[in-house]
This record gives sequence, C-alpha cells and structure tokens, in this order.
Amino acid sequence: VLLGIFFNVHSAVLIEDVPFTDEDFKDGPERIYRLYEQVSYNCFIAAGLYVLLGGFSFCQVRLNKRKEYMVR
Repeated sequence: VLLGIFFNVHSAVLIEDVPFTDEDFKDGPERIYRLYEQVSYNCFIAAGLYVLLGGFSFCQVRLNKRKEYMVR
C-alpha cells in the first residue's frame, strides 16, 4: 500500500521502476504521471490480493484447528 501511495504522489526515487521509453518524455510530464498512476494502481491491486489471500489463509487455519480438536 505504501508503494502505491508513493507512486501516486510521483516520487522521484521510484522513477527506475516506471516502465517508460524515451518517447514518453517528449510530450511533457503528463505521460510520465499517467505511467506512475498506472503502477500505483497495480500496487493497490496487489495489496488487495495479499489481504484477500491472507484472510482466506487465516480462515483455513482456524477451520483446520477446529477440526483437529473434534477428531481427538
């Protein structure tokens, strides 16, 4: 989530992680800003998937522990 925020505010430190070409610099900063925002959306989507997968894993662990007590 933090990476998504930093990409969304166009952090200059993260310019190496933005997929740009030399042609993207010709039209001004708007094209680079759109690339930054695209990467930030990808980071937010990945963070959401991590939360969903973590929640699913947590539920599975809880259900498996409950079954373990029922068997004994």
